Amino acid sequence: MTVMLDGQKVGRFHATRDVQNGQVLTAQTLDLRLNRVKTPMVIHTALGATESTTGVPLGFSSQSGEVSGSGQVSAQRRDDGAFQVDRILHGQATVGLMAWPEGALLPEGQRLATVSHGFKPGTSYALRVFEPSRQQVGNLRVTVVGDEWVDLPGGKERLHHLQQRLDGSGDAQLTETWVDDEGIVRRSLAPLMAFRIDMAACDASCANAPDQDVDILRAAMVASPRELPGAQRTVPMRYTVSVRGQRPNPLVNTDEQRVTDLGGGNYQVDIGFAPDLGPGGEPGPTIEDTAANPWVQSSTPEIRAMALKIVGDAKSDAQRMRRLRSYLTYYINKTALDVGYGSALDTLASRRGDCTEHAVLFAALARSLGIPTRVVSGLVYNDRFGGANRVFVPHAWVQAWLDGYWVSFDSAQGIFDTTHIALAVGDGDPWRFFASTTALGSIHVERAEPLEAAMNVTLPGVLRPDLVRKALDALFWSPGGSGTR
Repeated sequence: MTVMLDGQKVGRFHATRDVQNGQVLTAQTLDLRLNRVKTPMVIHTALGATESTTGVPLGFSSQSGEVSGSGQVSAQRRDDGAFQVDRILHGQATVGLMAWPEGALLPEGQRLATVSHGFKPGTSYALRVFEPSRQQVGNLRVTVVGDEWVDLPGGKERLHHLQQRLDGSGDAQLTETWVDDEGIVRRSLAPLMAFRIDMAACDASCANAPDQDVDILRAAMVASPRELPGAQRTVPMRYTVSVRGQRPNPLVNTDEQRVTDLGGGNYQVDIGFAPDLGPGGEPGPTIEDTAANPWVQSSTPEIRAMALKIVGDAKSDAQRMRRLRSYLTYYINKTALDVGYGSALDTLASRRGDCTEHAVLFAALARSLGIPTRVVSGLVYNDRFGGANRVFVPHAWVQAWLDGYWVSFDSAQGIFDTTHIALAVGDGDPWRFFASTTALGSIHVERAEPLEAAMNVTLPGVLRPDLVRKALDALFWSPGGSGTR
């Protein structure tokens, strides 16, 4: 397959299916070459699967060659049904056992399930897809659209059109696929940041043709209506945001951000500091905010030891979070835009990355200390970034549960301010970050002003002027001025 981003070639995909001795061996490789502000980002992933001819999982493997330097995973089914999982990460080998998730399918099982449900328009069914690189399951809702003639590089083919939605993500993770009578994918369309990624079956010369330069970060920037001076970034702010193209609301309410639907795709976004804004009504932590996962590896000895070293004799969770923030700002000593989305252990070893690596490692360190922490993805204002002036750029930071509020910390920027606009919160899994960025091409910031100046009319139940005045007084009359934030 050739891989294109809004019509520009950025990579290649190759899949093989081989039947040997009653087993089906599947191998898939994906190579992408993208730019982030003129910095090349090269991603290589290889997945393998061994299944019976009826789709029973027997083994899997994963290898990532992303610049962040990931590792290898291989697993084989034992006689007792458990899978022995061998991992190599940064040269260190580990062995563990895992129970196979009920109903989860590898590629051959997915293909057989697709064929068995048939291709009658309107047919809908659930599919549990196992992801070898993360050892996690994605729950998909598949809907048959119908048969269509589809343009491919080698000519037109009549194929079955399917829609696949990841549970809980709405259209943010909607993939359009076209398969043949054997359930083999011949074309797919999926969102990636402000783009659409298009994979189409073709011959080797087409797939291996030279890639083009596509800057995904520049396309995801959102222009600011005006300059936001440093002093304004430390007081509550009000933004008017429009979302074009009949998209659902991409903004989220947090204890620091209140979103009001003005109708017609327009939203009022008030951003301040918890608890200055008063209770936001957000629920407390869930198990996902405290547990380790394949990206936020908070249960590993390396993460735990580093966290304890950093926080030292800190007496409160707030103080521990401040020490972690200060340490990480300097520990990740090279901003690397060529890293796609590194895990906590990746970043711990490499000390390289950008905001996502900061946030994921930050969350892992905090959770290892028992502090509920989640990763926030959204936008942050920059006076100048990548050659552009006065723009909001995609960004990630963390929120910790402190004294009954979700409180933000940003180790990449060094400080959390009120130019941080939240689009999603999650456990650190990259799909939430990339899902939140699919609306960026449709988001426009129409107005931005300090909240006090905007509050000639009191908004019941949103923000109280006395609390805004409290925040302003603390800013201008406390020793150190704006630096106290």
